[in-house]
Amino acid sequence: MMKRIVLNHILAALTIVSIFTSCQSSFDADSGKTEITKWHQNKTGAVSLTFDDGTVHQFTIAMPMLDSLGMKGTFYIITGKIPESQYRGTFIGRPGEEIIAETAKIPTNKDNLLERASAIGFLGYEGGLDYHTRAGAAVDAENVDKAIEIIEEGYAKIRAGKLKKVGPPTSYREANDTTTWELYRQYAANGHEIASHTVTHPRLAILDEPNILYELEKSKEEIENQIGADYIFSAEGPYGTEHEHSVEYVLKVYESARNRMPEPFLAELNRGSKESPAEGKEGKEYVQWQRGPLFKTPMELMKSWVDTTAARSDTWLVLVFHGVEGVGWEAKPKEQLREYFEYIASKRNDVWVAPFVEVTQYIRERMAAKVSTKIDGSTIVVNLTHTLDPKWYGHSLTLKTLVPDWEKAQVKQGETILAARMTEEEGKKYVMYEALPNGEPITIREME
Repeated sequence: MMKRIVLNHILAALTIVSIFTSCQSSFDADSGKTEITKWHQNKTGAVSLTFDDGTVHQFTIAMPMLDSLGMKGTFYIITGKIPESQYRGTFIGRPGEEIIAETAKIPTNKDNLLERASAIGFLGYEGGLDYHTRAGAAVDAENVDKAIEIIEEGYAKIRAGKLKKVGPPTSYREANDTTTWELYRQYAANGHEIASHTVTHPRLAILDEPNILYELEKSKEEIENQIGADYIFSAEGPYGTEHEHSVEYVLKVYESARNRMPEPFLAELNRGSKESPAEGKEGKEYVQWQRGPLFKTPMELMKSWVDTTAARSDTWLVLVFHGVEGVGWEAKPKEQLREYFEYIASKRNDVWVAPFVEVTQYIRERMAAKVSTKIDGSTIVVNLTHTLDPKWYGHSLTLKTLVPDWEKAQVKQGETILAARMTEEEGKKYVMYEALPNGEPITIREME
């Protein structure tokens, strides 16, 4: 009897080994190999629709078009011109009359240029803001001597009484935005990104430190107080500035700037660039390709940007719009926008259309993430981690795992069943799914 019991145990053990070996034998050396797809849902490229200045028709005309097509945009707003805002345009520094008096004795030079240029737009003189803007444009163009000349002329006219005193300075002279904070909260809740375009839309390159920080920090504070902390991720320095002084401060205050993303894996072709993504890639993993559709930009050219993005595998097309239907700079007619938005929507099988914040977070997470896999019996186990700040970087990534010749697979992260789909590439089977970094292990099993 004892011999029979021992023999039965041996046979049972052999059966278990046989079953385990059978399960293992369905996996080859590459089974479980997992990659994070370059773009969300394994699209071939990305498109972000961004709007500058917060002019009213962006919200009453362009945004409803996007909503009807299921697309969401990024709106960089000038917070100081919203009626309920706490922070308005102002000069942070010495009394203006003291600076004006000093200009009669000490000529404008590189040492005092930024203070004087910061003040001149807020001294209450007609035309003062124009002197600030023109001097800032000169600095952006690397012509500091021209900026000095412009500011010197402005103060000379103030002293001579040639600029009319018009009373308290205004934050922003173009009163063409009737949008309220309550409406901005609704837009954000509907999936659009609301982001900073500073308090008054100044030329950042010609502001001194107290005033550039005021413009950036108070706009950020206003948005956080009015809409919430999720909307202080990115900013756009006015006029698309790429000046080092400007960008340095924007990136001190915000996690990201559309002006500049100094990532080692990202090549940037900003609006002024004439290079194509193929020419400007510089061996980088990604290319951010900014294009600005102006009033006279041909529709064929605008559509070709989307076609190029869809045909490549590395391109993030960032479209920069301003005016809409006669309101704002270089305003695009609504019928042109409708045609263009519908064309972009027709390409969504190939391109991922998402706000600037979502694409930025995805590519940064992907480049920082690590994936490890192992086979545990009949199960593939995947671990996905990164060390980025979870305040901003805790969004799902698209993973693609090589599996044996399965027809169906179940994917779970912890106890949560994830939506998954099978795909085939070059004769190999993969399962694709969305998973959270730094979460529980991901398990993949064959389904009957």
